[in-house]
Amino acid sequence: MTAPFASLAEFSAVLKAMPAADAEAVQAAVARNGQLTKPPGALGRLEDVAIWVAGWQGTDRPHCERPQVIVFAGNHGVVAQGVSAFPAEVTVQMVGNFSAGGAAINQLSKAFGAAMSVHALDLDRPTADFTVAPAMTEAEVVAALATGWAAVDPEADMLVVGEMGIGNTTPAAALAAALFGGAGADWVGRGTGVDDAGLARKAGAVDAGLALHGPLLGDALQVMRCLGGRELAAMAGAIARARSLRIAVILDGFICTASAAVLEKAVAGSLDHCIAGHVSAEGAHGKLLAALGKEPLLSLGLRLGEGSGAALAIGVVKGALACHSGMMTFAEAGVSGA
Repeated sequence: MTAPFASLAEFSAVLKAMPAADAEAVQAAVARNGQLTKPPGALGRLEDVAIWVAGWQGTDRPHCERPQVIVFAGNHGVVAQGVSAFPAEVTVQMVGNFSAGGAAINQLSKAFGAAMSVHALDLDRPTADFTVAPAMTEAEVVAALATGWAAVDPEADMLVVGEMGIGNTTPAAALAAALFGGAGADWVGRGTGVDDAGLARKAGAVDAGLALHGPLLGDALQVMRCLGGRELAAMAGAIARARSLRIAVILDGFICTASAAVLEKAVAGSLDHCIAGHVSAEGAHGKLLAALGKEPLLSLGLRLGEGSGAALAIGVVKGALACHSGMMTFAEAGVSGA
């Protein structure tokens, strides 16, 4: 579908008009949870997850039968600053691998019954190097947001968004620093495996970007334009579209979470329909989740990106919903309750 915005101001207005969770469905799910054949709280966070999904699906028996995984790919001009251990050509090569079904995210999507697609965004035209110019024009960032918006299947009942883009941990760190404060060194990590000198270059690039674009960074959407990337903006657009459709979202790692954070900083509450699938091995991811008040479902030392950690968490969510919606109540099972 055509996105209902043609400027960042219009996108901001769309965010402000998003629907909230269904309070009646939440109450009904809480009531049902209290009647299931188990001791109160025996399923721990699984109970909370099921009730949270119920609120977005508007039913006391939520489900996850049509999960969707979308991977967005983009290239970054800031790679010229020596911030990655791999060349930008790898982005194109990995998109080919996704399309051929050979990547980790393909296997995880298949394992948990998710429909997966990959969207490459102008890979032959990297964003500008944000240390010398804004990463994108307004038209470019709006186009990327619209690509993400249009990629969401309205029939999906759970969404995971992932990314591929050599060098994109540096823009993600820049987003985090601009949104939550601190210097580059507070947010950069080793990404695909840079050495100490590469880590210092990443921190320096972030600091240069913050200094250059400082006057604009009080506006979260300008933060995305000046410091982000096409695939980061596309993830944000897809997460926003999911909210408009009341589809719950499982957030992936540091890059996905930094992209999502732009929405939260633009309009508080924009991520209420999102849960953190995992905390990655990228050092600042835990700090970013804490700033957003998101407790991860998994902690497995993953740092691949692609949506892989969030796709794995689909299994946890499916388990939560299967128990909540499929278990009998004490009355149905003829079991004496407490």
